[in-house]
Amino acid sequence: MYRLLLVVSLLALLIYLLRNVFRGSKRKEGGGHPVQGDQMEQDPVCKVFIPRGSAIIRQVDAVTHYFCSQTCAEEFQKQQRS
Repeated sequence: MYRLLLVVSLLALLIYLLRNVFRGSKRKEGGGHPVQGDQMEQDPVCKVFIPRGSAIIRQVDAVTHYFCSQTCAEEFQKQQRS
């Protein structure tokens, strides 16, 4: 019985330590801030939030816009021309 309790406790400790190691690897050194690709941006067309790392990026008049899809990027360009 004590062996089972010891094994379960050690397993829980191992899982806890591994989770902290992987969480720490996703952050920048020093400040602990999220990596830039993890920051969320709002699509100006459909208003959904998307991570910068997977967004479609367009520069319009020196302003960076982030889109969830090519369709939203094209729709935004049509709206700018009108």
